[in-house]
Amino acid sequence: MNAARQAEESRGLVGGGTLGEEDSLLASVGRVVDDVRDRLRDRQHKDGHWLFELEADTTIPSEYILLEHFLDEIDEDIERKLGVYLREQQADHGGWPLFYGGAFNISASVKTYYALKLTGDSPDAPHMLRARDAILAHGGAASSNVFTRITLALFDQLPWRAVPVMPIEIMLLPRWFPFHLSKVSYWSRTVIAPLLILMALKPRARNPRGVHIDELFVTPANEVRSYMNNPTGSFWGDLLIGFDKVLRVIERQFPKNRRQRSITAAIDFIRERLNGEDGLGGIFPAMANTVMAFDRLGYAKDHPDLVTAKAAIRKLLVLDEERGYCQPCLSPVWDTGLAVQAMMEAGEPRDSESINSAMQWMADRQILDVVGDWSDRRPNLRPGGWAFEYSNDHYPDVDDSAVVAMALDRSGDPKFKQNLDRAIEWVVGMQSKDGGWGSFDADNTHL
Repeated sequence: MNAARQAEESRGLVGGGTLGEEDSLLASVGRVVDDVRDRLRDRQHKDGHWLFELEADTTIPSEYILLEHFLDEIDEDIERKLGVYLREQQADHGGWPLFYGGAFNISASVKTYYALKLTGDSPDAPHMLRARDAILAHGGAASSNVFTRITLALFDQLPWRAVPVMPIEIMLLPRWFPFHLSKVSYWSRTVIAPLLILMALKPRARNPRGVHIDELFVTPANEVRSYMNNPTGSFWGDLLIGFDKVLRVIERQFPKNRRQRSITAAIDFIRERLNGEDGLGGIFPAMANTVMAFDRLGYAKDHPDLVTAKAAIRKLLVLDEERGYCQPCLSPVWDTGLAVQAMMEAGEPRDSESINSAMQWMADRQILDVVGDWSDRRPNLRPGGWAFEYSNDHYPDVDDSAVVAMALDRSGDPKFKQNLDRAIEWVVGMQSKDGGWGSFDADNTHL
């Protein structure tokens, strides 16, 4: 009740009326807080944690459909449900945005249109006509971003010259080189490693239904003279386009044995971080790229790594009887850290079963033994953080670690002192030289 009264006072709702009115208002607020706390407790899993759905834009479920058609492993029921969801998300502008009520996004719209067409939607259906008109009005599929163009190249919808050159030899670059995997974000790191295999081997999607999207190009894909442009007009843009032209010429001369070494390095990077059924990096794009890379490398369908990678993706699906979508990742540590603090703020006793089980669940998931990629900048720092997902030991983050540490501290239970001490040590140790913190790496400020 104290928390409720403080909230009302801060908003000026207490003190402006009669004592009876104030008491009535506070009683009403208190009932709402108590009701929500009870409902939140009901959503808690038996082992103490909370997990809520994590919805993104339509590119993720679209990419799930595209992945099934790449592999020719189509689940008709899942595809049907994802199709229902994708149609429901179409905006008034005819395409699909990156967030609710957002502006038209060309890349999300191209992928979603293609996914729906793969599921069997006729290009003459009203919703498909609206989408096509919107896409063409925004420059057509050729105006999509690089990730979308890579997908279209895999499906033979545009030529590989539409994609910037990214030699897999990147995996062998020394740390002093201007570009190195340690100098990009963890998310990009896990996406890039399997993606480089695909870009090196240039596999063709099986696409068993032979679905194409020629109608989404203003100029036929093979007739577009140049896919590379510098919309900002910056010096760096011009420099990178020039560098891309040079790479296209010299890449053909790279020694074959060095290319194979690079592929092996990429595979080693992936397998070390495969992360069981929680998936590479805990995120869909990295998982999907891994499955496609393993498939192109000839892994048998019952190969343990391929089976595990596919299982990780299936865990991201949210399905009911009529519709479904694919989450980008799972968020149990984040959800639990915030939910348990909300429970305590709302008056839940700190020694209750709900609080104790949540605290123990979080404490058990502290990463104390695995030295992740963050150690590249902090080699002498002991592990002690938490990841966002059920498991992602190579990639704990400062955000989750701080939230969980706050919850453990707030519980006041002395049995978590060692967990809290290690968390403080790791979070403080991850502070960057400029005084701030990054989520996954210290001092990763490269342009």
